[in-house]
Parts: sequence; C-alpha cells; structure tokens
Amino acid sequence: MKNNDSSLKYLDPAFVSKLNSLELKARLVVEGFMVGLHKSPYHGFSVEFSEHRSYMQGDPLKNIDWKVYAKSERYYVKQYEEETNLISHVSIDISKSMDFKHSGILTKLEYANILAASLIYIMIRQQDAVGLSLYSDKIESYMPPKSTRIYLRNLLNTIEVTKPSNKTRTAECLNQVADKIKKRGLVIIISDFFDDIDSVLASIKKFHFKKNEVIVFQVLDPIERDFAFGKDAIFVDKETGDEMTTQPYQIQKAYQDTLRNYIDKIKKECLTNGIEYNLIDTNMSFDKALLAYFKKRARLN
Repeated sequence: MKNNDSSLKYLDPAFVSKLNSLELKARLVVEGFMVGLHKSPYHGFSVEFSEHRSYMQGDPLKNIDWKVYAKSERYYVKQYEEETNLISHVSIDISKSMDFKHSGILTKLEYANILAASLIYIMIRQQDAVGLSLYSDKIESYMPPKSTRIYLRNLLNTIEVTKPSNKTRTAECLNQVADKIKKRGLVIIISDFFDDIDSVLASIKKFHFKKNEVIVFQVLDPIERDFAFGKDAIFVDKETGDEMTTQPYQIQKAYQDTLRNYIDKIKKECLTNGIEYNLIDTNMSFDKALLAYFKKRARLN
C-alpha cells in the first residue's frame, strides 16, 4: 500500500463506522483500497483484451487506443471481455457470539458485514455472480448467486437489516450451504468460529472437496485474543446468558494458550487442505482482508 492518508482513512474501521449506509461503507472501503495500491489489480484482474470498438460519450479516456488513432485519426477504445466469471458464495455467521465489542471499534458482526459488503461490491463490479448465506443455528437467509448491479443492492440491504440471533451451529449450516452449491466457485466464510472445531473444519473441507476455492476469515475482538481485562469481571455467554465471575489475570495465560492452540489448529488444517485462512481483529484496517481476496482471485485466472 502507498502511504496515502486520503485513501487509508477509508480503510480505517473508526472512520468507516461513522458512515450511514452499508453500501456507502462498502464503496469507500473498496475505493480506498484501490487508490492505495501501487498498481490496482482491480482493472484487468479477470479480463483479457478482446477487440476495439468506436468511442462513445462517457467512455473513460484512458481506454482510448492512441496508436490506432494515430493511424486512422478515429477514436477507438479497447474493449475487454470476461475471461473467467466466478460463481462466488459469501457466508456470514450472524449468531449472538458475533454481537460482541469490548476493545474493538466495531462488533465482530459489524466488521464482518462491512468486509462481506466490500467483497460483494468488488465481485459484482467484476461481473462475478455472488450468493449470500446468513446463518446462526440455522440458515437465516439464503440468496443464490447472481451478477446484476440491482442484485448488489439486494445483497447489501439483506446484510444491513440482519440482526444477530440465536446460538452457533456453524458446521451444520455450512454443510447445508455446501449442498446448495451445484457449480464450483469461490466460497468466502466469515465467522469467529466459536464452535466445535472438528465439526467446523469438516464442514469447511466439504467445500474444498467439492472443488471450490475457499477463503476463511476468523474475526475476533482484540480482547478475545489477549484476554487483558485486568480486574474482577463477570462474563456473560452471549448465546446462553450463563454468567461466570472470575479474576481474569489468574486465567489469562491458560486462556491465551488455549486460544492459540485453537487458532493454530484451524490455520494448520486450512493450509494443509489448500484453504486460505486469515485471522482478523476488529481494529484492523480492511486492506489486509481485501488483499487476501485479490491474491486468491489472481491465482484463479
């Protein structure tokens, strides 16, 4: 990334959280990311040169082929055609465990929604067909893949109005989503993955076994990683309402070791199976996650 303050602010969760609509958030995050790159991979990521056509009012001047103009004294633009239109599926965990914010700027779900919206915005602009699944202990919403600009707004509106609900049954829900996928493509899963790890991993691998490319984003609040509460605290399970009073500093190391082992297991199993794994915390600039997508997208062409 270039050190470009005007673009970097659009990637900052603190700035983005103040914007009104999810569509605006997604657009500015994507624009900030594109401006910040030394050379944007956005244009030409999934296209190859096809032919020329006559210049029409409104066409970008940068697409004019000046060599052709020099020979013909007529304006022609380079026309491109899609080399690979992906079918993409985005799944977001909207269970109550995602409705958590302590030291983060956004709740995990708010961060996940903005990340998902930004990825969907990019993919629709690339003319990829995008589907959406929102799940908790069941599939709360499922939208099959389509690639129209109108569908982009429908997808973003569905995400924006969704509220966190119920417990987590990630494995069961992802298995149902996998069964709905008839053509292989790109699968993006966004969750804290606070569930039975072996079942979750088996469900993620199912997408890979069906010849899909998979990107996993594990989204956590910073305090879920370091457990730095520092004083007596009452912990409330967001999904069950169960409470526990403890002194966090007494169990901090054990917690950190357990979480580290948990994360390491997810990461190792993902990488072993050719699945892209990304650990994200809710204070993190959005560019890391978007760059992970573009790296994966580049390898698919």
